[in-house]
Amino acid sequence: MNLGTSTRRARALVIGAVGLGVLIPAVAATPAAAATAVSCTSSKAALATKLQKDITAAVAGRTGTIAVGLYDRTTNTTCSLRATSSYDSASIVKVTILATLLWDAKKHNRYLTDTEVSLSKAMITQSDNTAASKLWKQLGMTKIKGFLAAAGMTNTVPGANGYWGLTQVNVTDEQKLLKLITGKNSVLSDGSRAYILKLMGQVISSQRWGTPYGTPSGVTWHVKNGWLQRSTHGWRVHSLGTFNGGGHDYMITVLTWGNSTMNYGITTIQGVAKVIHKDLAAS
Repeated sequence: MNLGTSTRRARALVIGAVGLGVLIPAVAATPAAAATAVSCTSSKAALATKLQKDITAAVAGRTGTIAVGLYDRTTNTTCSLRATSSYDSASIVKVTILATLLWDAKKHNRYLTDTEVSLSKAMITQSDNTAASKLWKQLGMTKIKGFLAAAGMTNTVPGANGYWGLTQVNVTDEQKLLKLITGKNSVLSDGSRAYILKLMGQVISSQRWGTPYGTPSGVTWHVKNGWLQRSTHGWRVHSLGTFNGGGHDYMITVLTWGNSTMNYGITTIQGVAKVIHKDLAAS
């Protein structure tokens, strides 16, 4: 189906199912093919070598395009795969929406309203699209771009015409966002960071897949996922996760597209997450 086929049907697709983000029949830019090898560095050389080998094995043979980011503060470990390739955000942009709301409230020295609290909770814990659309519209492009600039997320491009789910994101910027949420900084207050993590820790059970898969016991997780089917390149399936415990403080971003089904994308992400958790736990 192309844009001229049926405006009514396209509008229905945009509404979508809860958490699906926007779904419109348009051609998207293809993620760049550069940097297709997993690269890892760490204060523990053996850990970097193990992670590079295991992440490479996890993505081998999986169809679609996969981007991965890992950062562990404790061992100063970083892994990346296609870190600068752009993807349609789907619902992971909801973390950016909430961060923007809190950043803006801090600038104006105010608390969130009851309505904003309610919308934020629905948007993150249930991936409610209507809540996201209301907050996106309320904030507007100036504030959203203002937060992205403050956060150093220079390669994130907000979706036009209200299509927040078509925001262009990459691993590098999503990892910057997760670092802001999990570490003291001048962009987000400690209270704001705690609030974001609280909601990401309360995601409904049916949406706890992805990066938390294989989390060792004693490690606390926080997650936000996104999934979006489009008429070209199949399903986009993404997962953001932060993890603390077991002697580690780390965050994982996995972005995928070109998946035949949503479940195929989830399986790909979980294959990556499993080996990361395992290797860090053993280090």
